[in-house]
Amino acid sequence: MGNLELTTDEEKELLSFIERYYHDLRVEIANTDDREFRRSLKHKEAVIRTILDRMKAKTL
Repeated sequence: MGNLELTTDEEKELLSFIERYYHDLRVEIANTDDREFRRSLKHKEAVIRTILDRMKAKTL
């Protein structure tokens, strides 16, 4: 996949959106009883966490 060039404002909005999604995802994981679904959500959480860490490292 290619790179996506964003303005500073776009980066901030995207980071904010992903942080809100990450929070909601963690709540969903906590409220999920189905083991298989929880495992898929935890995988998604790990991917999103990596993206957040990389975006924050880039903006510092």
